[in-house]
Amino acid sequence: MPIAKNQLHKLDHVRWLVPHTLSEGMRTDALIYADEKLLDQILGDLSIEQAMNVAHLPGIVGRSLAMPDIHQGYGFPIGGVAATRLRDGVVSPGGVGFDINCGVRLLASNIDRDVAFPKLSELVNQLFRDVPSGTGAEGPVRCSMKQIDAVLAGGARWAVEHGYGEATDAEYCEEQGALRGADPSQVSERAKQRGRTQLGTLGSGNHFLEVQYVERVFEPDTARVFGLHENQVVVLIHCGSRGLGHQVCTDFLKTMNEAMRKYGITLPDRQLACVPSQSAEGQSYLGAMAASANFAWANRQVISHFARGAFRRILGDDVRLRVVYDVAHNMAKSERHRVGPEGSKTEENVLVHRKGATRSFPAGSPFIPSAYRGVGQPVLIPGSMGTASYVLVGTERAMEETFGTVCHGAGRAMSRTAAKKGRDAKTETQKLEAQGIILRAETRDGILEEIPEAYKDIDAVIDVVHRAGLARKVARLKPMGVIKG
Repeated sequence: MPIAKNQLHKLDHVRWLVPHTLSEGMRTDALIYADEKLLDQILGDLSIEQAMNVAHLPGIVGRSLAMPDIHQGYGFPIGGVAATRLRDGVVSPGGVGFDINCGVRLLASNIDRDVAFPKLSELVNQLFRDVPSGTGAEGPVRCSMKQIDAVLAGGARWAVEHGYGEATDAEYCEEQGALRGADPSQVSERAKQRGRTQLGTLGSGNHFLEVQYVERVFEPDTARVFGLHENQVVVLIHCGSRGLGHQVCTDFLKTMNEAMRKYGITLPDRQLACVPSQSAEGQSYLGAMAASANFAWANRQVISHFARGAFRRILGDDVRLRVVYDVAHNMAKSERHRVGPEGSKTEENVLVHRKGATRSFPAGSPFIPSAYRGVGQPVLIPGSMGTASYVLVGTERAMEETFGTVCHGAGRAMSRTAAKKGRDAKTETQKLEAQGIILRAETRDGILEEIPEAYKDIDAVIDVVHRAGLARKVARLKPMGVIKG
């Protein structure tokens, strides 16, 4: 039975509790972050029911969490977060997703909007040529099977060492662009073949490269630390591990569905297939997942390299694009957090599943670049095609309440099929042009599936995050040029 609003306990203006007593087998409560209007949208699909199903996972600690961009996904809702004990909990590929380490990278330029605007059309066309997009797109960097193993082990650093980037780029990535524990031997031959020709490509769906400018700064001191100022041109890159990560997820879902019986695990949804994280199958998946994450970081690094080339070609050799930060969305990561009842929390090693959710670590964290430790981690939250994106900063409250996590975007409010119905790609392109936004896309569907109306209101989502204290607003970014798959 779909859950009703009157079954939720309103804790405050942005928090709604689903008590574990509502469904037999829930090991913990579920907590939804939303205002009244967003909650009404969220209740339109089965994402809250999915968050309740997640609460059945063996070894789950804390609550099953649902961010304000939550919508229905595979197993876990997209925008879902859950931590399981590392010693005796499980790992679930559905809690990571098919696009392992789908993530966002922000590049800040040394030019302002008025410099780029006269050549914006040329710039967007050059970027569209230099950064291939689309489902089967092949990239400018082709790897042999031996080289692909090096990519899977080295991540962004591999790309920099091979001439695709600058020496400090990897330093400004989550995990410095390479997740420990990567095991290329656990990635199937099929997955490697799919990824071998895809470095430097955007893919399709909601992935994009956008030329934006800083429209508004909310925290000037923090923005200054991040190297951002009003009217500055920036680039936001949103993509992941392409066909390689998708194949890894597909491979291990099959493995885990078969292994669950062996470990005596039963769950209300087979899409939550999982195994103990310390089991042979669990360790194999985590090794392959980390390798896929590294491929995604290498991919965003190569895209950054060719984006820099496009900017220099159109706007001159003096133009620079500096990595502000690169943060992952779809990951299961071993972290140490305080867990347990209020007043008696203890530190424990946990596996944090972030499915369409972004890390939000506070000032002082040793896991963020040293340049940012005085203020906190940059949190990058993109909007939908043609709407604003945001830069926020991580908070201590997020560490206490959500395992240092916030949402990853606006979140779909309409299916791709519904978005395409009765709409014309040319008309949608013209709407964006009327707002001063140039759009280039590989396909008609790539435009129609990503229309702004298909997503929740990004400003409302960010407002919930800010009011909940999970991250603070630093800057609002507005698009000038959009490239879609």
